[in-house]
Amino acid sequence: MTDERRERAMQRVGELKGFYSHLSVYLLINLLLVIINYVTSPGSWWFYWVTLAWGVALLFHAAHVFGRGKILTREWEEKKIQQYMDDEGKE
Repeated sequence: MTDERRERAMQRVGELKGFYSHLSVYLLINLLLVIINYVTSPGSWWFYWVTLAWGVALLFHAAHVFGRGKILTREWEEKKIQQYMDDEGKE
């Protein structure tokens, strides 16, 4: 049982590490793109297309890492059913 818990914890830490690495690279690359855009063509802003598209992908990554297991899972359904049954019993 402890080995399974450790394995899940290690997997979770790996997911968090992956997200934070992705976020760091996103920030660094987009900062560089802003600088390149400003130096090469200050009157025509194009960097935001990359920032926007990549930002959407980053949001999906964040939802996967931080939203996982929170809603719309079987466990969530069971908790909600139990909550409604408990609430109904109080009335």
